[in-house]
Amino acid sequence: MNITRKWKVGVVGATGMVGQRFLTLLDNHPWFTPAALLASARSAGKKYPEAVGNKWAMSRPIPSYAADMTVLDAEKDAESLVGKIDFVFCAVNMKKEEIKALEERYAKLEIPVVSNNSAHRGTKDVPMIIPEINPEHLDVIAAQKKRLGTKRGFIAVKSNCSLQSYVPLLHPLLSFGVKSAAVCTYQAISGAGKTFDTMPEIVDNIIPYIGGEEEKSEREPLKIWGSVQNGEIVNANAPVITAQCLRVPVTDGHTAAAFVSFERKPKKEDILSAWKNFTGEPQKLNLPSAPKQFIHYLEEDNRPQPKLDRMTENGMAVCAGRLREDTLFDYKFVGCSHNTLRGAAGGAVLLAELLAAKGYFD
Repeated sequence: MNITRKWKVGVVGATGMVGQRFLTLLDNHPWFTPAALLASARSAGKKYPEAVGNKWAMSRPIPSYAADMTVLDAEKDAESLVGKIDFVFCAVNMKKEEIKALEERYAKLEIPVVSNNSAHRGTKDVPMIIPEINPEHLDVIAAQKKRLGTKRGFIAVKSNCSLQSYVPLLHPLLSFGVKSAAVCTYQAISGAGKTFDTMPEIVDNIIPYIGGEEEKSEREPLKIWGSVQNGEIVNANAPVITAQCLRVPVTDGHTAAAFVSFERKPKKEDILSAWKNFTGEPQKLNLPSAPKQFIHYLEEDNRPQPKLDRMTENGMAVCAGRLREDTLFDYKFVGCSHNTLRGAAGGAVLLAELLAAKGYFD
C-alpha cells in the first residue's frame, strides 16, 4: 500500500518494557513519527534516557530520536497533546479501572488510543483485533464514538500476548468445525516485564501460575471470533477452550502445546494446506509490519523453538510444528510467537497500520 503521509504518535507508558519496544519499532517507521513520550509523574520532566535509567531492556540502544525527548506526564499533560499528535499507543502498568479511565480520557480528547492493555478488552464496543483474523470488528468503532461523544477519538486494543501462539493456528481450521481445544502455554519472562536479572526466581525453574492469564486465554478468542451486532461485539459460543499457563525461563517467545477436536476431522495435509495458504488483510494491503507469510510450518521434530524461531519475519510471524494425530483429541501441535513483537508492541503497531490504511486516523 503506497501511503506517503506521516502520522504523529505518542507512546503512553514509554519507560516500561512494552513501551521500550514501541520506541524501537517506531524508529524510522515509514508511516509513524514519534512526537511525544509519556509516563508516570516520577518520570515526567526528565530526558528519556534519564527517566528509563538502568531499566532499558532492549538488545539495541535507545533510539537516537528519543535521546533528547523530555518525558511528559501521561495524566497531567494529556490536554497539551490535543492537535499535536494523531494517536497514541498505550502500555501502562496501572490498576484496571485507572487504565480504562485514562484511555477514555484520551479518546474523549479526540486522540485515538491503540492499546496493549487488557482493561478494555471486555468492553463490548471496543474492538480487540488480531489484524489477520478479525479486521471487520473495526466496524464497531462507529458505535463506540457515539457512546463517547467523539468525532475521531476511540479505543482499539490488541489481544493477550499468549493468544498469538495458538489462535492464529486454530483460526484457519474453523472451516472444519473446531469443537474444542486444550492449550498449555509456556510464557517468556518478558511477558511479565522481567529479565533474568530482575526475576532470579525463574532461573532453573518453572512457575505454574500467571495471574489472570488462563481466563484471558479461554475467553478472549471467543470475542475475536465473535461478530458485530447492533453496535457491540457479541462473543462466539464455540469452540470450548481450556488453558493452563506457565512462566518458563525464556527471555522472549511464548510457546503453546495445543490439542484440537473437530466436527469434521480433516486430513493432516488439509491442515497444513490451510496454514500455508492463510492470508489476511495486512498481507493484502502490504502493511509495513505485516509478515509476508503469516504462518510458518516447520518440519523438524524439535521445532519450533523460541530461541531459534521467535524472530521469524521480524518477530511478526507465527510458527507451528509437530502436527500429529492424538489419542484423546483429533490432532495436537506446537505453536510459537514472539510475545513482545507479534504479541505486544508489534501487534499494536500492525493494528495501527491497519487503522491508518482504513482511514480511522484521518
